Amino acid sequence: MTVAVVDYGSGNLRSVAKALERVAGESGLPGRVVVTAEARDVARADRIVLPGVGAFADCRRGLGDLPDMVETLIRAVLEDARPFLGICVGMQLMAERGLEHGAHEGLGWIAGEVAPIEPGDDGLKIPHMGWNDVTFEAADHPMFEGLANGSHFYFVHGYHFRPADRAHQLASVDYGGSLAAVVGRDNLIGTQFHPEKSQAAGLRFLHNFLRWSP
Repeated sequence: MTVAVVDYGSGNLRSVAKALERVAGESGLPGRVVVTAEARDVARADRIVLPGVGAFADCRRGLGDLPDMVETLIRAVLEDARPFLGICVGMQLMAERGLEHGAHEGLGWIAGEVAPIEPGDDGLKIPHMGWNDVTFEAADHPMFEGLANGSHFYFVHGYHFRPADRAHQLASVDYGGSLAAVVGRDNLIGTQFHPEKSQAAGLRFLHNFLRWSP
């Protein structure tokens, strides 16, 4: 099994790769984790991870600048239905558009948009940063196996994904109101939190991703 971590200049790639390597080793799963900016590596991968930190528009531009990468992702993820994990801005890029510093087109894989967090409590700072409880709204989803409802995950974000279809919001987090913590459909899953920074719960989530057969 090969897991491709897409490198489009978004940062935090090594921590994601090392967490996946650790989980694979501890689980006795054969295969390798490849950090790559090459579309051909993604085309050959069994599973694909798209991390992301920074501004939506910059990440979308960086992804689009990689030769044949978006087209390869469409073929591998949407047509061949390989398991896909988007992390933080990588998750947000699955939306139709992002509203950070103007409106910017996303990949459009899950209907919805990425909008600024506007907490109902004026005392809450933006960005939402640190540990928070996650409520699993689709508790029977295989990606949540072995995780207790209310598990702690680590967040850093000032914008959030608002899915058009509430059924695509698989988990939520409360930060002055309910925000999407996990979105997904079919073979797509995306987390607003950083599983690679979320200690035991995050490693369990990545373990589930490596074993997920959507």
